[in-house]
Amino acid sequence: MSATSHGPSSEAKARAKAQALAEADEYRQAYRRDKAKSQTVGNLVFATVVCLVVVAFLMIVTWRPKDEKVRAIEYTAQLQDARKAAAWVRGPEPMPTGWSATSVEFRAPEQEPMTWHLGVVTNDKKYVGLEQSNVTGGKFQADKLGRTTDDGTTTVGGVTWQRKVLLDRKNENALVVVGSGVTTIVTGNAGYPALETFASTLH
Repeated sequence: MSATSHGPSSEAKARAKAQALAEADEYRQAYRRDKAKSQTVGNLVFATVVCLVVVAFLMIVTWRPKDEKVRAIEYTAQLQDARKAAAWVRGPEPMPTGWSATSVEFRAPEQEPMTWHLGVVTNDKKYVGLEQSNVTGGKFQADKLGRTTDDGTTTVGGVTWQRKVLLDRKNENALVVVGSGVTTIVTGNAGYPALETFASTLH
C-alpha cells in the first residue's frame, strides 16, 4: 500500500511564500515612504526654525528706537582752543536753529597736517559734517569723501564752493573750497540746501 501525503502541495507552498515576500516588500516600501515623509517634515521644521532665529537676530541687531534722541555735545570750547593753534579753523556762529553738534575733534600733531572735525545733526535728523585741514592736495579730500564727481558750483556768502556727489555713499554730497593753504569740506546726507545753510554760518 502506498503512502498518501496530507501536507500542502509544492504549488501551495510557493504561492504562500510569494505572498509573504510581496507583503514584506510592501511593508518595506511603506516604511521607506513614511520615513522619507518624516525626514522631509523634520527638515522643513528645522529650516523654518533656523530662518526664524536668523530673522530674530537681524531684528535685534538692526533695530533702533524710532525716537532715538540725539546726544548733543558742547563744542565751543574745543573750537576756541583749536583756533588758538590754527587761525584758519572755522565753526558755526551761530548753529542753525534746532541743529546739534554730536562730535568734535581737533588734531594738532607735532608735524602737519592739522585737522578739524565737527559733526552735526539737523532738525530733520540728517547729518552734516565739517572737515578742515591745512592740506590743499587731493589726498585729504579723498580720505574724507572717497570717490566723487563734480556737480557744479554754488556761491555762499561771496565764496564759491565746488559741489560734489559722493560715489561711495548713497545720497551724500559735499561742498568743497580750497584756498589760503586750507581745505574746507561741508558734507553729509542733508542735501545741498542744508549744506549751504551750514556753510553760511561758518566764521
